[in-house]
Amino acid sequence: MNLIAQIAAEVGDDLSQIAHIVRLGGFVNAHRNFSDHTKVINGASDFMVAVFGLSIGTHVRAAIGASSLPLSVPVEIEATVALR
Repeated sequence: MNLIAQIAAEVGDDLSQIAHIVRLGGFVNAHRNFSDHTKVINGASDFMVAVFGLSIGTHVRAAIGASSLPLSVPVEIEATVALR
């Protein structure tokens, strides 16, 4: 939701300016034995499709595990978005 809020701030709260969610990248703060990073990032991918629909929200994705993230956040998501 924070990612969508950041996009909205850039397009003047007009989400119809989003032509396509091109790519999501996710970093998961996880223990070295954890291997389900993709399952964690699935939530962000599913949310984009739920909000924008299949034609705009479907994207390529990367999920990466990290031993730590800034401010000790559990997950960090970045996106590449095409605008109209």
